Amino acid sequence: LASARAAANVRGTPLFKLSPIGPGNELPFPLGNVIGGGKHALGRTPDIQEFLVLPLGARSFAEAVRTNIRVHRTVGRILSKRIAGFTGGRSDEGAWAATVTSEEAIEVLTEACEMVSDETGVRVRMGLDMASSVLWRAEEERYVYERDGKARSEGEQLEFVSALIEDYGLAYVEDPFHEEDFEGFSELTGRATRCLICGDDLLVTSKGRLSEAIGVRAGNAIIVKPNQVGTLTDARETVELALKSGYVPVISHRSGETEDPTLAHLALCFGCPIIKTGILGGERAAKLNELIRIEEELGSKARMARVPYVS
Repeated sequence: LASARAAANVRGTPLFKLSPIGPGNELPFPLGNVIGGGKHALGRTPDIQEFLVLPLGARSFAEAVRTNIRVHRTVGRILSKRIAGFTGGRSDEGAWAATVTSEEAIEVLTEACEMVSDETGVRVRMGLDMASSVLWRAEEERYVYERDGKARSEGEQLEFVSALIEDYGLAYVEDPFHEEDFEGFSELTGRATRCLICGDDLLVTSKGRLSEAIGVRAGNAIIVKPNQVGTLTDARETVELALKSGYVPVISHRSGETEDPTLAHLALCFGCPIIKTGILGGERAAKLNELIRIEEELGSKARMARVPYVS
């Protein structure tokens, strides 16, 4: 990254214009974490790790950011009314941490998305990061939802996630199965034709793992974390393979973050139609603010990206 930034500086160009894969002027949609659970939140929070929003109806990146913030605030108000003693606590990514079940969290987020969509005219769709490897108990061959008091077999997990996608019109589901279950990903992808089925733990930004997934059509989207795979070159090659194979690259922050804004530039350089980087918190907002500045710099040339399968 330091070398890439130096090369951009020498050429007198922003990093996002340095040898782009994509058009270079398409802004990604921000995928924001609104309610947190699992390993990212303490206490009796939901088993599912992240309850997300994607403002697909936004006409600009700035409008998309404002919409996500509005949903976040609306959820906070709903939780304050529904939960006695709600303190406004947040997870390590700025999402609300509340003593609700997964189903209750989905219902709250559904209500907030409908309210904000009606108020702003911006269509907002929901997503989930299930982080199923954490729920999976290999010795029992079950997904254990401790907060909900449920255990599901692999087949039951498939039916459960399929029902969530259909009942709530989900646009995005990340890691619906554990990190070695290419078959489960493949079956769900075949069923959910209007939803992104995204691999993070399954694919780990690896070109080799992605090639294996492509072979069985396990998923249609991949989380891209440059510092997960180790080098900028490796990340770029994985994105190129994803785009060539019809997979949607979702460039993503990590749970441990700094205020470095490089991820914002890579989103445009790599042609990623979605950036996953939270909603609130200085280390999250740094990327969002940088993309707002880039949008202003591009002026009339700027446009929002198209998100395959769900746009």
